[in-house]
Amino acid sequence: MAFGKVAVMMGGKSAERDVSLKSGAAVLAALRAGGVDAHAFDPRDKPLEVLHGEGFQRVFIALHGRGGEDGSLQGALDLLDIPYTGSGVLASALAMDKWRSKLVWQASGLPVPEYVVLDDDSDLAAVEARLGLPIFVKPANEGSSIGISKVKTAGGLRAAYELAARHDRCVIAEKFLAGGEYTVGILGERALPVIRIVPATEFYDYEAKYLRDDTEYRIPSGLGEVREAEMRELALRAFRVLGGRGWGRVDLMLDAAGGIYCLEANTSPGMTDHSLVPMAARAAGIPFQQLVLELLTGAAHG
Repeated sequence: MAFGKVAVMMGGKSAERDVSLKSGAAVLAALRAGGVDAHAFDPRDKPLEVLHGEGFQRVFIALHGRGGEDGSLQGALDLLDIPYTGSGVLASALAMDKWRSKLVWQASGLPVPEYVVLDDDSDLAAVEARLGLPIFVKPANEGSSIGISKVKTAGGLRAAYELAARHDRCVIAEKFLAGGEYTVGILGERALPVIRIVPATEFYDYEAKYLRDDTEYRIPSGLGEVREAEMRELALRAFRVLGGRGWGRVDLMLDAAGGIYCLEANTSPGMTDHSLVPMAARAAGIPFQQLVLELLTGAAHG
């Protein structure tokens, strides 16, 4: 397919800039190896208006976090009438907001862990009593585990809240589920093989995601065929309910009894050498270059 001149959006201004630069570099190299006229484009350094003047006809979004996967870039590209990879404005904004995505899932009858939205006036002792320990505390609108804490001792919620509140005005306290963490990549209308994530650290934090080599990724997941199919179907439903398209990733947790819960969705997943969607694609027989070209083929408006 003739893609024309392609901008690989990478870098940006969010807290996930460094990860985005790695994702963008990997995507750029794969596109060029596939014969695509692809060029790096960092919106921190160039205004989007120059896309037309420089002759770009498609955009591959490799930005993470605010300004890249929260719907704002998608809206700008819609106004510029330039097709782009991944979800549109609404799905991007919803998935970026962990609280509002949970509200949509709950309204659709999908299971989510018990949670409380915190503010400066919250009775933190009551929240600890309600959710039980440990508790995960996270900014509602950050990715890559930025600002997340695991509260294990009584009275520890205050410090965790203050850390998360540095990154976002909306902070979520979420009940800990002890059955393990899983993720499902979405590619078009199909769910990729389930990955079980087993970090060597306390939890799957920024260091475990991007810097360490001892995080264990299990493919096959160990769930068994029936349970894995159930998890993949739930991930697809969760992604579709938010309006997701093209590709993405849905993170899920099991409780101690084996119940599956939707944790969060990602509409612009990482494409680094540690990233999960490329890992799942490989397990499905899709090499990285083919994955990147397939995503670019699906670029669309709106």
